[in-house]
Amino acid sequence: MSARRSVARNLAGLRRGMFAKLCARPYTVEARAPFSTTRITSTQHPFAFPTSHSAVQRTCYPSTPTRSLQAQRSFSATSAAAHGHLDPPKPGEELYVTFVDKDGDEHKIAVSAGNNLLEIAQAHDIEMEGACEGSCSCSTCHVIVEDEELYDKMEEASDDENDMLDLAFGLTETSRLGCQVVMSKELDGLRVRLPSMTRNMQASDFSKKS
Repeated sequence: MSARRSVARNLAGLRRGMFAKLCARPYTVEARAPFSTTRITSTQHPFAFPTSHSAVQRTCYPSTPTRSLQAQRSFSATSAAAHGHLDPPKPGEELYVTFVDKDGDEHKIAVSAGNNLLEIAQAHDIEMEGACEGSCSCSTCHVIVEDEELYDKMEEASDDENDMLDLAFGLTETSRLGCQVVMSKELDGLRVRLPSMTRNMQASDFSKKS
C-alpha cells in the first residue's frame, strides 16, 4: 500500500507542476469582427477570471475585411424594354410601322431603326402588355405580321422565342414576339396585328413547377 501511495503522490505532484507551468504561461485571444480585432493578453490561466485590470491588456486595431466581404458578385440579365419614351427619328431617317389593334383601328407610327415593336407600342399607348419587360420570357407581346414578304426579311426567331410563341394565343405562321422584332430599313412599312387576347404564361411558371 505504501508503494502505491508513493506512486500516486508522485503522479499528483507531476500534475500540479504541469498545471503551474500552464498557469504561468501568457496566452493571447483574438476576437475578430468584420472591420476590427480585439487582442487580449493575460498571464493568468485561460479558464481563470482576471483578478485585476493590470493582468489583462487589450489592444484594438483595424483589420482588413475578409475577402468574402470585399468580393462583389456580378449579375447579368437581358436588357428590358425602356417603357414610355423613345427618341423621335431624325428627319429623313423615319421608318414606319402600323399596328392594327384588337378593335381593328390602325396606328401608323414613325420610328427609328433599332426600336423594337414592344417599346414602340408602349411608348404610343398601344395595348401590348410585355409582362416580362422584353426579356423574351412570356408571350404577351405576341403580334401577327400581315405581310409575308416582310416576315421573311426578319431575323429568324431564336429557340427561346419559339418556346414562348408556343404559349401564345391565336398562333399563326407569321407570329412573332414584339420584343424580338427590331425595326430596320428592310422592315419599313411593316404592318402587324394584335391578337384578340393574350395568354400570360411566363418561363418562370414552368421552372417553379419542375
